[in-house]
Amino acid sequence: MKIFVQTLAIFLVSFIANVAFAHLNPTEIERLTKLKGQMNAGHTVFKVKYPRTDLHVMAQGIRITPAMGLTAWAAFTSVGSHVEVMGDLVLTENQINSVMSAALDNGLKVTALHNHYIFETPKIMYMHIEGMGPEPEVAQNVGKVFAALKATAALPPPKNLQIDQAKNQIDTKAIDKIFGTPGHLVNGVYKIVIGRTTFMHGHKFGKFMGVNTWAAFIGSNENALVEGDFAMRENEVQNVLKTLRKYDINIAAIHQHMLGEKPRILFLHYWGVGRALDLAKALKAALRTQNK
Repeated sequence: MKIFVQTLAIFLVSFIANVAFAHLNPTEIERLTKLKGQMNAGHTVFKVKYPRTDLHVMAQGIRITPAMGLTAWAAFTSVGSHVEVMGDLVLTENQINSVMSAALDNGLKVTALHNHYIFETPKIMYMHIEGMGPEPEVAQNVGKVFAALKATAALPPPKNLQIDQAKNQIDTKAIDKIFGTPGHLVNGVYKIVIGRTTFMHGHKFGKFMGVNTWAAFIGSNENALVEGDFAMRENEVQNVLKTLRKYDINIAAIHQHMLGEKPRILFLHYWGVGRALDLAKALKAALRTQNK
């Protein structure tokens, strides 16, 4: 009886693995992503990779190689009748927002954006993606993201901004009207703060504990810079991202600031340049996508 149970267990594990594998077509995934991949030992995940051999990254005199984490990848697995993909993209700062737009515009979610190293030159950021759907559609969308990564590899850094940080010439009353709440001018920086609420250890945490969205404006009506944070619940992240990128607001980071809070709050850091009122309207449009 014991031998029979063991044999049955082995059969079931093998059957489940083969069912999962049956929904994956590695040859087609490689064709659509234009990347070479490998099936894992359990035959349930097919992973394509793109080593960033084009980058010369140094950190404290050490050359960072693809084997040390400088490899972009996307892993495919079957989920019922669909395929799920998760990936990690290795990007320079110049590439972040073009590649992010490619992901968002092609049905993929962006779930995190952060660094993996310190002291490195050039600065390297990692963007995590996720998606689910029919295999050809998902693989093709991932292929478009990697195409954007390759196309932006040689982008030059942005030019320095010509903005007087010491004197704010922005129509702050117009900014207040767009946001529907007043801000404060301190040392040439006009800042608006909008609180959110979450709970930790049975206590309410809000605006003054850092659970907030904020925007800091400098410059003039025609030539302004805005930077700040968005505090978001998990189900708000994608719509906020899509809206900000629609208005060409650059995303600098997506991560958590707390542990164990309910509801979970994620933070998005952004950087935008343009006409002050256009920037304010873009941020307000993103705010409108969030839960009341």
